This record gives sequence, structure tokens and C-alpha cells, in this order.
Amino acid sequence: MKDVGLWTISKVVLNHSHPCCPNQVEMLKQHRELSMFVRRTIEIHEEAGIRPSKTYQSFVAAAGSHRELGFIEKDVRNYITREVRNISEKDDAKEFGKYLVRMKEKNQNFFFELNLEGDHCIKYAFWADAGSRDAFDYFGDVVSFDTTYNTNRYNLVLGSFVGVNHHRQSTLLGCALMKNEDIQSFKWLFECWLHCMGGKAPKGILTDQSASIQRAIELCMPTTIHCWCIWHIMKKTPSKLNGYKGHIDIEQEMSHVVWNSYTKDNFDRNWNNFLIKYGLGGNKWLSGN
Repeated sequence: MKDVGLWTISKVVLNHSHPCCPNQVEMLKQHRELSMFVRRTIEIHEEAGIRPSKTYQSFVAAAGSHRELGFIEKDVRNYITREVRNISEKDDAKEFGKYLVRMKEKNQNFFFELNLEGDHCIKYAFWADAGSRDAFDYFGDVVSFDTTYNTNRYNLVLGSFVGVNHHRQSTLLGCALMKNEDIQSFKWLFECWLHCMGGKAPKGILTDQSASIQRAIELCMPTTIHCWCIWHIMKKTPSKLNGYKGHIDIEQEMSHVVWNSYTKDNFDRNWNNFLIKYGLGGNKWLSGN
């Protein structure tokens, strides 16, 4: 239900609004409240995907002016954050946990760990099916760990472990949801993933250029060679070099060196010449600091 009749909103909102003087634009916080009808309308709009600002404006239009309302837009946003989304997140976390249990009941080789916060919202979650665990035995020498994406609704980071099979196809080796991207969170995840995979660490792992990920790998997989993903590096190039004069030429030559150096010796020589040519020897990002 996306639309609520303006005449209905007007009738009920005005019946529940506090009388105020024309010049009383802001109300004291303790005098602001949302009626049962207003709360229910907000919940319906949120479920339908209507933005909080649009919801508030519908109340303003129905009442004729924001001065006629007993609340402000911030109250609508606070109610959504505090009540609607929080309750939904708790319920969805419970359902997600039940789903993981059902998957485990269907196949005992399905692995999962779920860690909830005090308010029963997801803090950490990891899962891998039987196929992913089998694939790691064959294609787990070098693994990519990616946290590029996150969920819009719950603001959780989505992490994925990916390998490459003998057909050069990407193979999923586990998924995770995390509330935070700090060292402790990644440490929990890597320990969980290693436990799932029988304690066998990969020979190499590719990740984003993250200090938290790097430290967690050092703690959990000290023998694994850690490399930064070239896609992530090149994606950051414009923002990291746009302060230099002629940065477009610098970016183009850097791209040429990266993608057209086919041996280690060739890359080292081309890279050193590139840094000298553009005076980039002191650039911390290019130095990996």
C-alpha cells in the first residue's frame, strides 16, 4: 500500500496535533509525539519503500502546514530508525538464523556460525555449503576475499571468499555478514572460515588495501602470502592521484605499466622508471603505506 488518502490523514492528524501559535515553528521535544495513526502510516510507507522525507511531506500536505503538525521530520526519521527498522532487523535476524538451521538439517556438511548482538541483531554471520567446502580442497590454493558490497537496509558488510576452478570459473568458498570492518571482526571471520575449511590456510589471498584485513590475516594466516587486488587498486587511482599536475597522463602511464609488465623484473624496472619520471617516489599510497 503506497498511497494513503489525504483526507484520512488530514482528519486523523489534525485530531491528534497539538495546538500551536502561528509563529511556533519548533516545538519542545517533550511536547512532540506521534499518534497511533501516524506511526502506522510511517510503518506502511517504510514497508512500501517510500522515503521518510516524502512521508513527512504527505502529513504536511494533509494538515496544510508543518506548523499544524505536532511533530517534525526528525521525529519520523527517529521512529523509523528506533522502532520500524530495529524491530524488522531483529525479526529478520531470527528468520535468518532459522534458515541456517534448516540448511544444516538438510545437509550436515553445511557450515554456519551466527553471532548476535545484545539486541538480537546480526553482529557476525558466516556460512558455506557442502559444495563450497569440497571446492576449497581442490581450488583453495589462492583465494580472493572481497568486501566491496554491503546491504542497504541493514548496513551490514557482505564478505565473500572466492576461488577459481580448473575451468577458470569463479567458485564461491563462503559468505559472511559483518556489522563492523575492524580487526576483531575480520579476525573472527577468518578464524571461522579456517575452522570451516579444516584448518587449512590458502597459500595466497587477494584483498582490498585495508589495514584491518591485513592485520587480521597476519594473526590468523601468518604463512599465507597476502596481495592487494589489482582491481581495487586501479579503481582508487583517480582519487589518489588527482592532486598531481597532469594526473590524467600519470594515470594512463601507471595503467600501462601495471597491465603490460609480464614478468616481475619487467614490472620492477618499469615501475621504478614511472616513479622517477613523475617524481612519485614519496607518494605513500603508491609505496603501499
